[in-house]
Amino acid sequence: MSVIPQRRLRAAFARRLSEMYGREVPAYRTLVEVSREVNDAVLGRLGGDAERLGSIDRVSAERHGAIRVGTPAELQQVARIFGALGMRPVGFYDLRDAATSAVPVVSTAFRPVEAGELAFNPFRVFTSMLTPADRRFFDPDLGARLEDFLAARELFPPELLDLADRAELDGGLPEQAAERFLDLAARSFALSTEPIDKSWYETLEQVSAVAADIGGVTSTHINHLTPRVLDIDDLYRRMTERGITMIDKIQGPPRWSGPDVLLRQTSFRALAEPRRLRLPDGRVETGALRVRFGEVEARGIALTRAGRERYDALMARTGTGDPAIARKIWEGDPAGFPATERGLAVDGLGYFTYRPVTDRAPDGRRPGTDLAGLIDQGWVRPEPIVYEDFLPRSAAGIFQSNLTGEGRKDDSRDAAGYDAGRLAEAMGRPVLDPYALYQETQDRSLEEVARVFDLPAIK
Repeated sequence: MSVIPQRRLRAAFARRLSEMYGREVPAYRTLVEVSREVNDAVLGRLGGDAERLGSIDRVSAERHGAIRVGTPAELQQVARIFGALGMRPVGFYDLRDAATSAVPVVSTAFRPVEAGELAFNPFRVFTSMLTPADRRFFDPDLGARLEDFLAARELFPPELLDLADRAELDGGLPEQAAERFLDLAARSFALSTEPIDKSWYETLEQVSAVAADIGGVTSTHINHLTPRVLDIDDLYRRMTERGITMIDKIQGPPRWSGPDVLLRQTSFRALAEPRRLRLPDGRVETGALRVRFGEVEARGIALTRAGRERYDALMARTGTGDPAIARKIWEGDPAGFPATERGLAVDGLGYFTYRPVTDRAPDGRRPGTDLAGLIDQGWVRPEPIVYEDFLPRSAAGIFQSNLTGEGRKDDSRDAAGYDAGRLAEAMGRPVLDPYALYQETQDRSLEEVARVFDLPAIK
């Protein structure tokens, strides 16, 4: 009996979600279409250089999704479902203080972590959990009512969770069980047609539209799906020309003449979707809610902790949000980023995989142990490691740009303590450190260079 491995389950699940979301949000299909147009144009213009940060096949197929849950128990169930797909929780993101609007969630991202798995299918799901215990957003009475509401709902059927556990344990599922798992999993993230308690939803909406989207309904759903594009500025222009309203700006680092780093994101604005609303007198009417949107991203080089500190300092100086000013700061600050990948590598600001060049033309020299010399003399070829993760301020910026209002937040009250350890305890599995994952990949490559050239540790 043939077994469908986890990587193929992951790829099939990503395709099903994309097809489902395209039916639910037709503007997403336009976003995917324009992304392909842009990628084809960049490939035609730059040739092989366009694939510096991933093959065009990977870039064109790449997606990340976003979902929202309400409780640690729900997060643990999500971890089981994504664990079946070979996806592990990576990174902790606290969005509560990352936006000026009220966004009462903490997040992690489920994704594959090994290079081969990422190359086969890098599907990720940014997963946010509501924080009812945070008194800055929810007073004790509302927090208790919210927790009772969340405890009474069931997001995922037991059969799905059983199949997920089986797939994670066995590394996949037989064909018939795999089909059933994929059907149940995709269905669990579809937009529900069940009526929404209008009064309860509006109560939570006064705190935050995000809180209402999570805790005001009896189900969860894909909040957005995000294709990857090679030129996000061109995509923004093309989408606008098609009459689709985009959010005010592109989140993340500015466009500049140096290497692409980290992550740039934008989206079209949340669209009004018809939803059934139950009124206090029991009648059901058709209304409209704006909670889902279409996001797109452009990925760059993963930065080290030192690189991230430099990024944060530069972004703090671009406070106006004017792209021209941001670009001028990035290109004119002597304490900013080097203008080349080599500079990022030798200054220890970016992560790279280092490949030994075994067919280098002989010139009588032996390789040294200095990284800069190995690069400059042609002994190693640095290949950038793509940033696979997220930026909390950018994520919060996307959320904030699509909210229906500012919500409310009382900073005189105590914040609830949420961190990676608390999420790990809820899920029963560790939250992995993205820096450690990138460092491990880089270190392995340097060890291979040292082995090939019979060198001690490379400096």
